Amino acid sequence: MTVTLLTHDTARSRTSVGLTLAVASATSFGLSGALARGLLDTGWSAGATVGLRIGLAALVLLVPGVLALRGRWHLVRANAGLIGIYGLGAVAGAQLCFFYAVTYLQVSVALLLEYTAPVAVVMWLWLRHGHRPARLTVVGAAIAAAGLVLVLDVASGAELSTVGVLWALGAMLGVTTYFIISADEDNGLPGITLAAGGLLVGGAILLAAGASGVLPFHASTADAVYDGRTVVWWVPVVALGLVTAAFSYVTGIAAGRRLGSRLASFVALGEVLAAVVWAWLLLGELPRPVQLAGGLLVLAGVVVVKLGEGRAPLAVEPLPETVSERPVG
Repeated sequence: MTVTLLTHDTARSRTSVGLTLAVASATSFGLSGALARGLLDTGWSAGATVGLRIGLAALVLLVPGVLALRGRWHLVRANAGLIGIYGLGAVAGAQLCFFYAVTYLQVSVALLLEYTAPVAVVMWLWLRHGHRPARLTVVGAAIAAAGLVLVLDVASGAELSTVGVLWALGAMLGVTTYFIISADEDNGLPGITLAAGGLLVGGAILLAAGASGVLPFHASTADAVYDGRTVVWWVPVVALGLVTAAFSYVTGIAAGRRLGSRLASFVALGEVLAAVVWAWLLLGELPRPVQLAGGLLVLAGVVVVKLGEGRAPLAVEPLPETVSERPVG
């Protein structure tokens, strides 16, 4: 009885913290679009905005990432390939593919295709690891998908470009990579070290793409304007690097390791809702009633997915002997 109670309490606490971190990550990720708009309107290119955002986050996390290793450099050597894949796919790949997708598609359509990532995560876990999704997980996924369609308001009609769809699906694969690798605790890497390494690799790739001319890179020192309020240009730049990248990736990895890639990916759909709210607060773009209704559906879908995940056996590390023998109540 004692061990059972402690095990359930530990699992419940781990899930609660994971959900809090996942919401924080989604909320800060969702801020990036509204902040970037102020810079883009003054002449910044998307490539320069994203490249500086990722590069600044990498520099900020470099020292904490190294300190978290505590001299265990063998972990970096052993996981060099994993860090490279994370930086290439989850950071640079997702950013570059989405950037090119929106040159061919409406932003809402590109976002909708990118955020099919939770379905890809479910399929990967099923086919690769045999983790068959519970019925409630499938129902929740359908509800969240329907809500996402309403939030992005794609029903207004949009022409589809085959090239754009392929780029958007590439972004989806990058986001899927992010969730799968972020949730992996077996590699031994501290979460902040994985984030720092991935951002360094991703930032280097983006800067190389800019230097080679593959990605347009130009910036401006003109003040940014948010719903009539003027802000000096470096304020949104710093916020993009510290809040929407460094903080977002670290909390996202921590959430994935507590919730698992499947549940974390569905909670991350909140990023789209956050983007709508931030656009309202910073840009004066009021969400339409259909978007609000879609937001409620997305939240309902995440709740149903959580219920479905709760029916699966929880993998909890064995408790130390001294703790397991301690009486409760």
